[in-house]
Amino acid sequence: MNAHQQFIHENKDRFLNELFTLLRIPSVSADPKYKNDVLKTAETVKELMIQSGADNCRLIETDGYPVVYGEKMIDPSLPTVLVYGHYDVQPPDPLDLWTSPPFEPTVRKTEIHPDGAIFARGSCDDKGQFYMHVKALETMLKTNTLTCNVKFMIEGEEEVGSANLGAFLRNNKEQLKADVILISDTSIIANDTPSIDVGLRGLAYMEVEVTGPNRDLHSGVYGGAVANPVNILCKMIASCHDENNHITVDGFYDNVAELSAEERADLNKAPFNMDAYKKDLDINEVWGEKGYTTNERTGIRPTLDVNGIWGGYTGEGAKTVLPSKAFAKISMRLVPNQTSEEISAKFEKHFQKIAPPSVKVKVSHHHGGNPVVVSTTSAAFQAASKAMETTYGKKPVPTRGGGSIPIVALFKSELGLDSVLFGFGLDTDALHSPNEHYGIFNYLKGIETIPLFYKHYAELKK
Repeated sequence: MNAHQQFIHENKDRFLNELFTLLRIPSVSADPKYKNDVLKTAETVKELMIQSGADNCRLIETDGYPVVYGEKMIDPSLPTVLVYGHYDVQPPDPLDLWTSPPFEPTVRKTEIHPDGAIFARGSCDDKGQFYMHVKALETMLKTNTLTCNVKFMIEGEEEVGSANLGAFLRNNKEQLKADVILISDTSIIANDTPSIDVGLRGLAYMEVEVTGPNRDLHSGVYGGAVANPVNILCKMIASCHDENNHITVDGFYDNVAELSAEERADLNKAPFNMDAYKKDLDINEVWGEKGYTTNERTGIRPTLDVNGIWGGYTGEGAKTVLPSKAFAKISMRLVPNQTSEEISAKFEKHFQKIAPPSVKVKVSHHHGGNPVVVSTTSAAFQAASKAMETTYGKKPVPTRGGGSIPIVALFKSELGLDSVLFGFGLDTDALHSPNEHYGIFNYLKGIETIPLFYKHYAELKK
């Protein structure tokens, strides 16, 4: 073992128990009833940073939840790395689908994680991944191998769109001065196939409300004579895709960046096992836009999906009602040259246009973010690639991520800084789903790999 591996091995149990402490706090930013828990998590992150050797640790207030800041400035002549992560998590619902309670971290072995995985909400997204960086700092300090200045910016509103971070960045530019942003909130292809995301899709998140009659009606007395908002909403949503699963929103594809045949061929070189993919999801066939592979559909093509739909009576037993209202939450993933503002406006206009006169439609904008593509030739990307190649024994594959991290585009526009998407999770770790988990192998491998990024980055920046 080298010095890093030795220190991690000797402190493995403590590193895990500290993460468990964070995972036990239900920091659900989307639900106001968890407000005190979100604030408690921020305070806990600060204390754990202090214990790990960071200086100047404090909570910086925003109009929402605070940002946890910490730093280790060893030499102003050295490069500075700004680590970004988030301590808020997705709601755990539906609770009955969890094998173990979502906020009681439980270690279980799985086929993909034979060394054990930590089952808990936030284990991979993003508590387990950002905390690797805190423990990597401690590892470098204890082994006297820190080669760069480090700053931490851990926010509490990523899962609700990071609405306050634009102002936060503008108001704290001096404090956040750095050479590069390092983010672990993405995934690798597999534990034996490392990868680094070089792009993220953007997001436009909407809520629609369809209203028919002014009150719920008896479905026998009025059924067939008055428009049912649930029926209408389902038809409207269904019409947003054509027979080739192409999105029908007017002008939706106007600015989509189309990849060349060569670029698409390179993207599809990433290892992908269709049978394993379908087996993991228990599906008989994949689905998506005609003319594109699964990797292309999730990386370089925009989407429109219903995230939730409700209306009428959904309780136990039967109630023959024609509902007054129906609702849906709809998200659209965006690709380069699309913007959240553009697509949100086009969706609202389209949804109003296709509504029949028998109902009224209200469209609300929730949050969004713009897509990003990062350089593969920068010193930071090369440092990340070298680090992974050392710890995994093979060079990582550049990939396009299907998810969205709104702050990445903001870092570029507000601070002028590029990001390295240095994730260690797996797409199969049930992010945003019941039984979210994160492999112990992945957690410890991240702590081992991150210090090598600093080493190579300092060397390449000389």
